[in-house]
Amino acid sequence: MKHLVYADGSINGENNMEQKDLLDILHTAERLKDTTRHSYTSGGRHESVAEHSWRLSLMAFLIKDEYPGLDMDKVIKMCLIHDLGEAFTGDIPAFIKTDSDVRREEMLLSSWVESLPEKLSAEMHSLYSEMDALETDEAKLYKSLDKLEALIQHNEADISTWSDNEYELNFIYGAENCRFSEYTEKFRAVVNEECREKIRREKAQ
Repeated sequence: MKHLVYADGSINGENNMEQKDLLDILHTAERLKDTTRHSYTSGGRHESVAEHSWRLSLMAFLIKDEYPGLDMDKVIKMCLIHDLGEAFTGDIPAFIKTDSDVRREEMLLSSWVESLPEKLSAEMHSLYSEMDALETDEAKLYKSLDKLEALIQHNEADISTWSDNEYELNFIYGAENCRFSEYTEKFRAVVNEECREKIRREKAQ
């Protein structure tokens, strides 16, 4: 009987994901399909955290050729897992999230990650640590895209769904993060112009 040898040297599934473990993880992640965010979709309903994470990951994939020196597989992984903590706490908008909220989310997420299969747990802990530190280019790119995706979604939502503070907040939110690279800074300028045009159309009505 032939055995598959994986890149890490394991044989035929040794040290890899058990099917039951995989199913349990997917059940937890499914909560994000029902966890809504502050913004609305263009169709007029609250977007889910899962939808935000999906399009964020798609953004990273679409621009991978703009960053040939980066580990874009890692960036995509960061995008996929970045909001898993909200499966335990729900989403709290950035402009009202407190340090206590952050600590609680980190504690619950860390506890869950610790319960995962050892190899996966180690990789996820490493990714979260890198994301929190925001010292590597991969983490900085992920964070800038995270901010940009939120701004794009606000532009797509009906302006009647905006809170009063977002008329100004949308122009400063994530500005520092998007200075990471020329590409993200230029992309943010395009997103901001779309926002200005949306506000101009509202005032013209």
